[in-house]
This record gives sequence, C-alpha cells and structure tokens, in this order.
Amino acid sequence: MNHQADHIADAIQMEVFSNRLLAIAEDMGSILIRSSFSSNIKERRDCSTALFDAKGRLITQADHIPIHLGAMIGAVEAMLARYPLAAMQPGDAFIANDPYLAGGSHLPDISIITPVHQDGEVKFFCGNIAHHADVGGKTPGSTSGTSRSIFEEGIRLPIIRIARGGEIDEDLLELIAHNTRDPEERLLDLRTQIGTNVRGGAMLVQLIERMGWPAVEQAIEDILTYTRRRLRNRVADLPDGIYRFERAMDDDGFPGDPVPIVCTATIAGDRLSFDFSGSGPQARGAINLPDSALKASIYYCVKAVLDPGLMPNQGIIDPIVITAPAGTIVNPKAPAAVAGRAVTSNRLCGAVFGALYQAMPAERVMASCNDSTSAVSVSGWHSGRGATYVYPESMGGGAGAFADRDGMDAVHVHTVNSTNLPAEALELEYPLLLEEYCLVPDSGGAGRHRGGMGMARQLRVREDNTTFSARSDAHIIPAPGAAGGKPSNTTRILRNPGTPEEEALHSKASGLVLAAGEVIRVETLGGGGYGDPAERSLAALARDLREEKITRAAAERDYGAERVRQALEQGEAA
Repeated sequence: MNHQADHIADAIQMEVFSNRLLAIAEDMGSILIRSSFSSNIKERRDCSTALFDAKGRLITQADHIPIHLGAMIGAVEAMLARYPLAAMQPGDAFIANDPYLAGGSHLPDISIITPVHQDGEVKFFCGNIAHHADVGGKTPGSTSGTSRSIFEEGIRLPIIRIARGGEIDEDLLELIAHNTRDPEERLLDLRTQIGTNVRGGAMLVQLIERMGWPAVEQAIEDILTYTRRRLRNRVADLPDGIYRFERAMDDDGFPGDPVPIVCTATIAGDRLSFDFSGSGPQARGAINLPDSALKASIYYCVKAVLDPGLMPNQGIIDPIVITAPAGTIVNPKAPAAVAGRAVTSNRLCGAVFGALYQAMPAERVMASCNDSTSAVSVSGWHSGRGATYVYPESMGGGAGAFADRDGMDAVHVHTVNSTNLPAEALELEYPLLLEEYCLVPDSGGAGRHRGGMGMARQLRVREDNTTFSARSDAHIIPAPGAAGGKPSNTTRILRNPGTPEEEALHSKASGLVLAAGEVIRVETLGGGGYGDPAERSLAALARDLREEKITRAAAERDYGAERVRQALEQGEAA
C-alpha cells in the first residue's frame, strides 16, 4: 500500500512539474504574441516556443504550430555543433533560419535560441520561432511556390550569435532587417523574439532555485522516460504489420504530373518506423519538404493519432525511426527550394494518418482532411504609411468526417495551426478590402457523416502595382473519403471572379501584378466524407439544405433525389 501511494505521489509530482515547464513555454508564447509588431505574429499567431535541456533534448513545446518544432530542434542541434557550452555566456542569443545550414524549415521562420545559465553553467535553452512576413528573395512574402532554388527565397542565416552578454549585435540585426521589404517590422519582431527568451530564462532560473537543480534534473529524466515508455505502449497495443498509404501533390510547383507521397508504416512490437520510399523526386518548384519539417510532421502525426495527451518532448522523438530517400520531395538535396513546404507537410500528414489508421479500429478513423494550406502573399506600396507592406495569409479548409460525426468546417489542420487574420485588422493595416469571408457550399464530401466545409476569402486591392502570389494545392486532387464516403471538392483561386476577365490561377501563381480594383478570391477544399451517403439521416440532410451547406443539385447527386425530397418534407413538417 505504501509503495502504491509513493507511486501515485511520484506520478502526480511528475505531472505537476511537466505542467510547470509547459506553463513557462506557454507564457513565453503569450509574451511573443502580445509584444510583436507584425499582424502575422500578433494576430495570426504564426509562432511557437519551446524549452530544451543543455544536451539539446526537447523538454516541452507550447501548443502553437507543430511544423515549427523541427526547425527549433534543428537550430539547437546546429548551435551545439558549432558552439561548445563553455563558449556561451549569460545574455547570449543565437539566430538561424536556413534548412540546409541550421536545420530550419523555410527562410521566413526565424529561430532565436538562448542559453539559460544558473550557477555559471548552461542548464536549459529557451527557443522561439516566428514566421516573418518577408525575408527578401525574388517574390514579396518569400514563399513563392515557383522558386527553383533556396537562393531565390530570401536571406539565409546559419546559426549566428545575435546577442553577446545581453547586448544585441545591432550591426547584424540591421543587416538582416534591411535585406527584407519591411525592415522596421523585422527589427521590432526580432527584438521581441530575443526578449521573449530572456523572460523564459528568468522563469526557469526561478524554478531551479525553488526546487534545487538535482530535483529538476531528475524530474526531467523521469518525464522523458515516462513519455518514451507511454508511446511504446501505445505502439505495442496495435497489431504488428506493414501499412501503406499514398497521397499526391497536384504537381511539383509547375504544371505537370502529380507527385506521389508514399508512407509505409511498420509496427513490430513496440517499435514504429516510417519509410517514404516510392515518393516522387524533389520538386522543380518550392514545395520540397526539408528534413526538419519532415520529422516535425511525423512527430505531430504520431501524437495526434496514437495519444493526443502525450507530453510534447524528446520522449516522442526517440522511439520513431524515419527513412526518406535523398533527392525526393520529402528529403531534398541543397539547394532545392522549400518556401512552400507547408503544403507538402500537410499532404504528407494525410499519408501518415492513412497508414496508421489501417492499424486502428474503424471508430477511430477519420476521412482525409483538406491536407493542404492555401497561402497567399499580397504586397505593394502603402501610401498611408509611406512604406512597402507584405500581407501573408494561410487559409484553412474542411476537416475529415469521423465514424460518429461530421468534420469541422473552415479550420487549419495538421502542422499549420495559425488563425485567419480578422477583417478589421486586415483592412486597418493594409490597403485591402475583405469583400467576402464565408463557407463554401458543396465543399465537404458526402457520407453518413459529411466532410467539413472549405472557406472563401475575397480580397479587393486598393492601389496599383500590387503583387500577388500563392502557394496552394488540391486544385486537382480532392480529399478522399473513408468507409464509402465521397471525396471533397477542390481548391480554386480566381482573379476577378464573376467578370468577363475572370481567370482561374495555378495553385503556385507567383508575382502577378494587380491594378487598383482587381479582386482575388480563394475557395479552399473541404474534408472527405465518412460512410455510405445513403446512411445519412434525413434530419441531417434537411439541416444541411436549410443552412445552405449543400445545394439541392449536389444533394440529389450525392444522396439521391428521393431522399432529398423526403428530407425537405420532414424539414417542412418540423
């Protein structure tokens, strides 16, 4: 009995300590969001924070953007490979963004890593990463899907010391900022990132002083061991086997054939491995997925599918083996372009989910989500500010349906977890009008449970010489359904819709110059449906029609004219 009580007490203490660390990372995230200057960070929350130990192991990550995890891990690894701990002084900070030189994800995601000293020794590292609206390159926004090499995508930062002994290297900061289209925004946001880690470090030192370093050190080892063991137990609960699933990109950034992403998951006892052999060659365009983003995507998938409550730390990483042939779209060779890697990351997540679901009961399976991210960049001269602006936006779509419920409407899925910029903030900060922001009828796949709906945003530019670029996908290949459910619609990007000049744009349209008054409309895809559409209840069908989530023509096509008639009669009687 005493032994059991001790065990319960230890488990409680470990949970309390883990949440103390998570609270520090979350507090850092709140500071970064509240203090930032750019709308992409303060409004869309396109940033993340994490804590690492002196060995570079991930201790915890705040609940922000999953794909950022790999880039911060890569930055810490690059820093430790270049700088010994003894060479790091209190008040130092390091900066990096490059996928090939410093484990980055793509160049707009800039990491700041700060050592935390206590009693003269490095005990932790605080890390944060933020997506900057522009870091230079040939196209405003630095995320063109048609870049052919990383040299076209912006300023490349290997791991560099950006602060020494508490003093920011102003020369380096100015050099970075003035290689971008909005240097004031870069200067302010980078200072905020550096300051955020200082605050996180102070909280960690307070924790060490309160608990004592031996207790903190042991608690960290216990948490990592527990997480590792818990994940292995989840894997062991699944049937051994080899499970393969394939998704595909519309093209490789330029019009052409689809590019397959093949995931083969192997479960053997408590061991889990992923092999991406059979995936297409690295892309001509910028949708290649670098190593750090590949790893982050898989860690997210394993946590989301097998155990959403698992602590986000090194314990998730250690048990997973990943194989990705070099020179493929999921493991490109330098200097391949990577600016649009988020599109590929989400499609890869769809493949990983599909593989893992084959080893799970039907009631836990979800149909494919939009598995994409439709991102746009709009840039030009802001006459009110007297400066160049860059407006970035990534848009969600529909989530897949489950065995017991419809998919969620208009949400970001998988590794892109940002929010949409509110209309008020958009129109206040940029010379743009948001004319429509709505759900897209008929976008979710039909089924016993309907896939979630995609979303539409329609922008009108207010000044001449406005540049527009997109990085999107699923304009050709929809999200498939599950268990007999139907696929979703596909994404569309239209220039001047509803006019004689209407033009459907390629998913990776880049560098279009718009005149004042021109309109861009983005309609994203929905999620796949689950189950036979003939099994959807008449009440749910009537509700969909009443709320205009589906049109009558689409309902009759997918559910049958007689069932639609019955649903409408039932709705009228109600």
